[in-house]
Amino acid sequence: MIPKNATSPYILSHKDNAVQWRSWGPEALAEAGKQDKAVLLSLGYGGCHWCHVMERESFADPEIAAFINENYIPVLVDRDERPDVDMLYQGAAGIMGHAGGWPLNIFLRPDGVPFWVAGYQPKDDKPEIPSFARVARETLAIWKDDRARADDTAEKIKAAVENLYNRDMSQSGEQLNLDLSALRVAQRYDIFFGGLLGGLKFPNPSLLAVLWGAFLRSGMAQFSQIIFTTMDGILFGGIYDHVGGGFFRHALDERWLEPAFEKMLYDQAQMIDICTSIFQFNRNELSRQRVSETITFLTREMAVGDVFAASISSGAQTEDGKYYTWSEAEIDAALVGTFSARFKQVYGITRDGNVQGRNLPRRLGNPVPANEADEALLAKQRGMLLAARQKRTPPTRDDRVLTDWNALTIAALARAGIVFERREWIDLAVKAFDGIVKMLGDGSKLSHVAGVDGFADDYADMARAALQLWEVTGDQRFIENAKAWTQEMNDHFWNNDRNGYCTYSDAADPLFVRQRIVFDNPTPSANGTMLLVLTRLALLTGERDYMSRASTLGATFTAEVARMLNGAGSFLTGFEYLVNALVIVVVGHKGNSRTQDLIRAYWSKSMPNGMIMQVEPGDPLPPGHPATGRGMEGGQPTAYICQAGVCSNPITNPAELANALTLPPQLRGQGQMGQQRVG
Repeated sequence: MIPKNATSPYILSHKDNAVQWRSWGPEALAEAGKQDKAVLLSLGYGGCHWCHVMERESFADPEIAAFINENYIPVLVDRDERPDVDMLYQGAAGIMGHAGGWPLNIFLRPDGVPFWVAGYQPKDDKPEIPSFARVARETLAIWKDDRARADDTAEKIKAAVENLYNRDMSQSGEQLNLDLSALRVAQRYDIFFGGLLGGLKFPNPSLLAVLWGAFLRSGMAQFSQIIFTTMDGILFGGIYDHVGGGFFRHALDERWLEPAFEKMLYDQAQMIDICTSIFQFNRNELSRQRVSETITFLTREMAVGDVFAASISSGAQTEDGKYYTWSEAEIDAALVGTFSARFKQVYGITRDGNVQGRNLPRRLGNPVPANEADEALLAKQRGMLLAARQKRTPPTRDDRVLTDWNALTIAALARAGIVFERREWIDLAVKAFDGIVKMLGDGSKLSHVAGVDGFADDYADMARAALQLWEVTGDQRFIENAKAWTQEMNDHFWNNDRNGYCTYSDAADPLFVRQRIVFDNPTPSANGTMLLVLTRLALLTGERDYMSRASTLGATFTAEVARMLNGAGSFLTGFEYLVNALVIVVVGHKGNSRTQDLIRAYWSKSMPNGMIMQVEPGDPLPPGHPATGRGMEGGQPTAYICQAGVCSNPITNPAELANALTLPPQLRGQGQMGQQRVG
């Protein structure tokens, strides 16, 4: 029975089903054991089109529902609320030869171990796919009449899942080769249209960050070509909402033309981040515009008080497509009194339409108008279309506040705010951080969403967000937050046998395997994020335990990451931070304009492995810091570039600092480094 206090749109969409759904937990499993019934676990989420189709076709059917209620203990799970459950059973489904995805309908013994799996099944049998009713009947026959087969399958799957998540994934005596890893990732990219090769195109910002780091390290034009081709497809194509701002989940084609109409908070955060990095490198005006428009979209359509909602649903693809698309006549009517022909030319508007018989504004093929006057006109016209669109009935918004997704957004807002010198964006980040702590924090504990204990991603992403806010604001309270959440991770999520962080706490109700995840899903993995968090804390505090654990974590998953590079972008970038971290120490009074000029010079450069520390003259640095004893040169605010225990000569000129930070690390080491080495 769906609980009365349920807030998940996905769960609530099933409240009128004849199926007597239970919530996931030990109570449902105990009920199955007592009645000797198998569990039907159905996993999905609010934006899943085929989940809703299956709900209407099968779960709302009285005859099918009666069969399920009589013979199974049905359990419904929203993957956004219980990512631990979803990731575990997606892994099991893969082992069972199923492609995974949603909906995932998986049949379990009362101890939670699966023995059969299915995905979307139609209501009626089709030549290529059996109906859900048939699958349910045949699975019941296995459970009742061939229990030995069910148990044998379950035991094999349990062993295989344990091996999948908890085998030795290290690579003795070797480290990850970052350059070779980036090359292997790049080889899987579409050189013509960008994005990973395939019929569907996702932004994959974690992999873009890997390629971006490789380009900054090496200066190889092949990396930048892949990145900029991909970004052109994303920023000019159909997965960007040119009228309202923000990014759709993915494209349904290889050319980025037609999107799946769904907007996820984590996509907005990660795309703000990568656009900010590119702007730091080349002052790309398109990147600035997309960051600004996306943040405006967040504050206009996804704000829930000071924090942010989880997503805006795609619902039925065709129906939600009508909200975002236009007939040519609707465009002309909305833009009456302006030069609508110019808009239609730039954004590909035609009489017959470009998506589902209607028009989705996009700029692929005609990205750059001739002059600033054109751009001003187009901006005005986009505003007119937005005003007209807001009169339509919008897609459903998922108002739940998820800690990890908000944390990604907080970090992105803070960094964009300092880079673009938009104080209001930093204020948004601080308010959202405080809002999450107030709403979902309790001392050193975090919840994932109201009523659900925090997972590793929540602690890791909030610690990262706290350290980003410290770097931007200088407020020491954020360091204390990061240290507390990291301690919670070390005490309750660390696997003491195999190392690495587990998905859920040792105090949580256990699943049949306690998994360690190194792959992004599609948010960054906690183990990848914690490489950055631990390294930053080590550099900030001088406490050796942080660096020791970071080094251990870096060695824990090397073989697995090398095996599945496409899924491990955040671990690769975290590993690069561990081995190549760069600290810029600026000694000078914070209120001094020359101090601020040096800080501004740092933020003007794309430095994914960098961190800036502003130190008041005479204040101590962390124990063992290579810049200890350094001060202002000639009474002027002074910067020192420190890497691997070596610090540069003093730099007092912001232009000189910016130039030094532009050089590849190996050239920087030959040039500015060489004064002091600390073991």
